[in-house]
Amino acid sequence: MADPVSVDEHLDRVLGAIEPLGVYEQTLVEASGLPVAEDVVAPMPLPVFDNSAMDGYAVLFHDVAEASEEHPIHLPVVGEIGAGQARIVALSPGTAVKIMTGAPVPQGADVVIPYEWTDRGVAHVRIDRSAPTGTNIRRAGEDIEKGEVLVSAGTVLDPRHIGLLAAVGHSGVPARPRPRVVIMSTGSELRDPGVALGRDSIYDANSWMLAAAVRAAGGIAYRVSPVGDDPTTFTEALHDQLVRADIVVTSGGVSQGDYDVVKEALSGLGSMWFGPVKMQPGKPQGFGLVGEDEIPLFTLPGNPVSAYVSFQMFVLPAMRKMQGHKPFQRKTRTARLTHSITSPEGKRQFVRADYDASVVTPVGGHGSHLIGDLAESNCLIVVPDDVTTLKSGDSVQVMIFDEAF
Repeated sequence: MADPVSVDEHLDRVLGAIEPLGVYEQTLVEASGLPVAEDVVAPMPLPVFDNSAMDGYAVLFHDVAEASEEHPIHLPVVGEIGAGQARIVALSPGTAVKIMTGAPVPQGADVVIPYEWTDRGVAHVRIDRSAPTGTNIRRAGEDIEKGEVLVSAGTVLDPRHIGLLAAVGHSGVPARPRPRVVIMSTGSELRDPGVALGRDSIYDANSWMLAAAVRAAGGIAYRVSPVGDDPTTFTEALHDQLVRADIVVTSGGVSQGDYDVVKEALSGLGSMWFGPVKMQPGKPQGFGLVGEDEIPLFTLPGNPVSAYVSFQMFVLPAMRKMQGHKPFQRKTRTARLTHSITSPEGKRQFVRADYDASVVTPVGGHGSHLIGDLAESNCLIVVPDDVTTLKSGDSVQVMIFDEAF
């Protein structure tokens, strides 16, 4: 049996073996939530051309400079320009052109008088107020200049970035794809939800929970129905899945029992390592690269809380490195503890808890099977390896599940 390693040592092992996925063009919708791999520049200015900010009349300032309600200016209307219907390209002095919002301002016009300051005439228009040169005209390039960097490499694209990229004509951007993660639970006692249970069977919660965690982390989850406690069956199921996987995650079958088939099937395969990690919950861990394509494979414990904590600590950072996200790990923040807790010496303990306004309260007991307590919690209190007691009022570090990186 391998010697125990620390959480940091195991994470270093994992991240040292993970390579970022290759970069290729992603459609804008697919790119949302991904970090762009290169600087993206504007191929054109925005706006592309001078256009009207109002519905009104394009005129020359010189022609309307003296307009007022007491002394209105009357001009002939020589045409109309709607958005996308630019038939008039120039304006003669002493005339007006009816213009709609977003339509290109004709050459020579230097102000747009809004409808509200006119009688909205068709053949002739009465203008009751003037405005300075440039009023209600959006100048070409005033928002974005051609060649300007729109998003820098590493920027995680959100809907606002997607809108900007589309506005200047980008249909896609260079980015790493979402990792494809295959989720497999092992155990002859496991059944899919919706199937009738026998006296000795339970529903498989882990694969559903882990698949949801993969999606929340920006990956593509492929969940496999439970695999029985038979090494040959497990090995065949694994090899069937490797073709569509960037990562494989299993839960169960990695402890010291007689039916820990994952450990039995994978020992000696590729670069697989199995051993205890000095953490609670989540002590039994396994990791390595398997198959011709050296697919990273994580073997997580079978208890639900252990599996979820292990995912947060090891699988999530690996997924983020594959996608080019930084930082790889969740950050912690300081909170005040409401109840005392104890922790085993030499192990990093992760305590389920509820965080609210810089105050954190432990939730439930220590049992790694208590999935109800896990569902009620929104964070983990991280108790360092060398700390055995924390008292009410102490400052602690917490890792919040849904907090942005």
